[in-house]
Amino acid sequence: MGDADITLRHLARRRPEDLVRAFVPEGHPVEVLGWVDSQVTSIERRLDKALRLRVDGEPRVLHVEFCFALRDDVPDRVFEYIGFLFAALRIEAPGAPVPPIESVAVVLSGPKRRLPATGKRRIAWPGRPFSGVHFRVDAVYQRTIGELRARGSVLWLVFAPLARDATATALREIIAEIHARAASAEERAELYTALLVMATVDPWGHPLWKELVIMVEDKEEGLLRRTPIIGEMIIEAERRGEERGEQRGEERGEERGKQKAIAELLGRLFARRIGRQPTAEEERAIVERARALGPGEVEDALLDLDREALTRWLAEPIRPS
Repeated sequence: MGDADITLRHLARRRPEDLVRAFVPEGHPVEVLGWVDSQVTSIERRLDKALRLRVDGEPRVLHVEFCFALRDDVPDRVFEYIGFLFAALRIEAPGAPVPPIESVAVVLSGPKRRLPATGKRRIAWPGRPFSGVHFRVDAVYQRTIGELRARGSVLWLVFAPLARDATATALREIIAEIHARAASAEERAELYTALLVMATVDPWGHPLWKELVIMVEDKEEGLLRRTPIIGEMIIEAERRGEERGEQRGEERGEERGKQKAIAELLGRLFARRIGRQPTAEEERAIVERARALGPGEVEDALLDLDREALTRWLAEPIRPS
């Protein structure tokens, strides 16, 4: 899912409590214990999508999968993931019961008709009782801005451009809320990044991205232009607007702008993990791997590998996934 997946997973790791609260029934006390981190991540790096919780004092695990659309392969992916996750939890605590696991697919776009609240992957023989996995479907793009706001966190406000009732007026209010509730300028920049990336998804045909950039710039007085990951997107968008070139050329320019944004975010993840900015050679290796393997694979490595393993991985020849 490219830049949307990277952006949302980055935000989720920064605000796990806000992510979890939307999926735990109201009135049930919940404590976030941390992200699943086990030796099985060397086989299946996506295990950082699962959170350890304590709900009503009992252990629970929540798996969240961000999906551009509810494609036919999503149930397969969820089923495969649960298998890896179950194995990881068993290996790290032999003999102990595996905590109950809940999977949620957060869907960003799709048909106008209501998606089912539950998905499933059946593996049993025809005519036999159900065997497989059920998972929840959160079609976030079918929510209203009021429903997203009711979740009580700025994390869910970044999905406002996806809402079926999104308008420029409503998004101006969302920008003001983020400005007021974010803890720092850095956090505001990250939230605005996600807001802009969600606007590029545009499931309802609301062409709000350009207006959104202008509104954020007006509110923050140049903050976005001083933030490389967003500033590159703005500069690229302005260049396209000034050139008024052919549609194909504009599409190539948009793709370059998105790639630059992805590279900048991956560089920031490297700096957070290693404690320094990447060298020119490491930066080049990050970009080359994002192009060859996909940005999600590189993000997984940045989040999962320790410092020595990460620097070795960047120095190795690229192996196709």
